[in-house]
Amino acid sequence: MENSHVLIVGAGPTGLTAAVELARRGIIPVVIEKRKSASHLSRAVGILPRSMKLLGPSGAATAIRTEAITFRRAIFHTQSKQFANLPLDTHKDDNNRLYGMPQNRTEAHLRNAFKALGGKINYGAELLSLFQSDTGISASILGKAFRFDTVIGADGSDSVVREAMHIPFHGYELPEIWSIADVDAWGWKAPSAFQAYMLDKGGVVVVVPLAKNRYRVISNRPYALAALPVPSNITKLHRAANFAISVRQAETYQRGRVFLAGDAAHCHSPVGGRGMNLGIADAADLAERIATGTTDGYHSARHPVGRTTIKQSERARRIITSTHPVTRTLLRNFLRLVQHSPLLQRRFLKKVLDL
Repeated sequence: MENSHVLIVGAGPTGLTAAVELARRGIIPVVIEKRKSASHLSRAVGILPRSMKLLGPSGAATAIRTEAITFRRAIFHTQSKQFANLPLDTHKDDNNRLYGMPQNRTEAHLRNAFKALGGKINYGAELLSLFQSDTGISASILGKAFRFDTVIGADGSDSVVREAMHIPFHGYELPEIWSIADVDAWGWKAPSAFQAYMLDKGGVVVVVPLAKNRYRVISNRPYALAALPVPSNITKLHRAANFAISVRQAETYQRGRVFLAGDAAHCHSPVGGRGMNLGIADAADLAERIATGTTDGYHSARHPVGRTTIKQSERARRIITSTHPVTRTLLRNFLRLVQHSPLLQRRFLKKVLDL
């Protein structure tokens, strides 16, 4: 393991973004990942314009753009009946588009950018313990002790870094079980559209394009594919799983020279598709601060953004999963109104794209 004064724990989108942005500034960090190899699973899907802008200087955004799906429309249904069809690609700036791609492919492009800048990822290297003193940070990795000046915890919601620093992770668990399925399917209607299906009793199913003929199906019911109210010609099931949702935020993103970013700092529901993008923004901000010696401003800059994102995500989740008939009727009527109002469409698009 090469010498470096920066250790990044975790090689997901957040850790890889931090690695790329540090390397681009002449700081090659040590990156460790406890998995034996790169993940083949896809968690996050949507990539926002702000993330693409942040990933532009390294070349990662260009590589992502050549492969990603551009979301053209958002189509909403009650059961199987469509009630609103909203454009997502009408912003006058062609760079302001919403892209979709499996997370493992986003990670692949970030890895390539990091390697091109001279970095490497140490897979199968698990952080066992972390201790910070006035003279530096001692990290036990694979049973060996290493010294670092700075550590970035990008190791997810069960962060070992956060636990080692005894940073509280305030929040709660949602009681319901959600489900996910990644599938190949042929002949899907509107293959470049985000599609949402409102079911009875607060149920919802969302279908998101990932690649040509590949889709992500998410539901707040136990079996996403079974909950889908329209027929689907599925040719391959990549994975299907249930998951619980935690809504939490670290009390502080910084303790001395140890920093948290991404899911190690905050986690929330997938509604709104902000999770990975929030982590990318954390990482880019932190990398610049490490390079410029302005890290003391990291927590005050990023913690409020995380708090706002969590509140917005929860507000949206409560609305779309509401069992109250008035709330669901108001949501449908609002989306129908947006469909027929260019002004509201522009405002809706600005909100979706986080501009």
